Amino acid sequence: MSLLDTHIGFVEALRSAGLSVSLAEGLDAISALEKVTWHDRETVRAAYAATLVKRQPQRVTFDAVFDIYYPRLIGGGVAGEEAEPASDGPPDTGPELARFREALAEALAAGDQQALQDLAVEAVARFGAMPGRGPGLSSWSAYTSLQRVSPAELMDRLVQGLLASGLDDERAQRTAGRRIGDFTRLVEGDARRRIAEEKGPEHVVDVTVRPTIDRLDFTAARRSDLEEMRREIYPLARRLAARLTKEQHAQRRGPLDVRRTVRASIATGGVPLTTHHRPRRPHRTDLVVLCDVSGSVANFAQFTLMLVYALREAFSGVRAFTFVDDVVEVSDTFRPGADVVEVMESLSASISQAALWGRTNYGRALTRFAEEHADAIGPRSSLLVLGDGRSNYSDLALPVLADLAGRARHSWWLNPEHPRHWGTGDSAADQYGQVVPMVECRNLAQLGEFVHQIA
Repeated sequence: MSLLDTHIGFVEALRSAGLSVSLAEGLDAISALEKVTWHDRETVRAAYAATLVKRQPQRVTFDAVFDIYYPRLIGGGVAGEEAEPASDGPPDTGPELARFREALAEALAAGDQQALQDLAVEAVARFGAMPGRGPGLSSWSAYTSLQRVSPAELMDRLVQGLLASGLDDERAQRTAGRRIGDFTRLVEGDARRRIAEEKGPEHVVDVTVRPTIDRLDFTAARRSDLEEMRREIYPLARRLAARLTKEQHAQRRGPLDVRRTVRASIATGGVPLTTHHRPRRPHRTDLVVLCDVSGSVANFAQFTLMLVYALREAFSGVRAFTFVDDVVEVSDTFRPGADVVEVMESLSASISQAALWGRTNYGRALTRFAEEHADAIGPRSSLLVLGDGRSNYSDLALPVLADLAGRARHSWWLNPEHPRHWGTGDSAADQYGQVVPMVECRNLAQLGEFVHQIA
């Protein structure tokens, strides 16, 4: 593979992972690489990052893809040249394993990054080889390597060494955890590198590289991912607000004012060089949000409510309701000046308040909403339903939803599941989609695009 082919594959992999890289930015990267020397891999990484990475949260994904397409070494490398795969004996015995763990403990205590990189290569070469596996299965495993080496078991020893060097207990625990985590990531990266040599970098990127935080599915997010998503909500809201303001400014002209245009054309011999328009009547809709907050869908509903909360100035009024099988209004969380932490706590508390029988029941929730909050929907209202449409095979109350949608100016249903799952099992998304337009919304990027369309 030529250097140009590698560059093109790298840029395509970044796009697949969620980074927006234009053709012009790809050419900018080539121009930057012409100005630097290639003997220093980190300089090449920095040149690529300066031209292709737009936001800091994208850097983790960028680094993972870069390490696959531009690996630190090829094959076993110096550290793995003499390493032989471990025998099939017990994972915690053997002189080689004892020697390796001792070397690892010393490198962790010293914080020697070069030694840790070499030990990660050796760990995969010696303890992660899985020869003789079936067709299509990888012959290298980071999980197996880490199970044999067990770096977490060195935690207490590492903490004691850091305490002896003068660190307090909290800093020692934090530093030890960070160093062990860094070594774990080095092992995982080397396993990906070896698999990429066998199956190609495209395969590894598709299977192992996590997408950028704005492309990560709400339902697949870990706790650390959720915290990062929360930090992304307000930057996302600011970008959307800027786009909305710009577009509204461009579209502020109303219909052509023929009388003023003709009158102005007299000064130019009857040629209407300048047109005049009537002012556009400002129009902002009321937004009514009805959220399923059961199970894993709760994360999706909370992030959607948070974005709507951040953009509440784009609507004349916002009323929000949560449900599992009973409906609770949480509109108070949208009051001006509310603290974002308080909003999240209030939304989290509403999950328990919205359950009457403990099982998701869309039909009962829609019926209770129509009975108790019918005044929320009117000709100036936009109805937004959030949920996966999985109602435990209960009554769906389709006529009730049709009546609510018929009374609203607009109506949409955001679903955090992939469309291929709609209508499977207890999902009634296909039936609800015949009444209200069903929109796929699995990540922050899709959520942002949708809010931009309706605001």
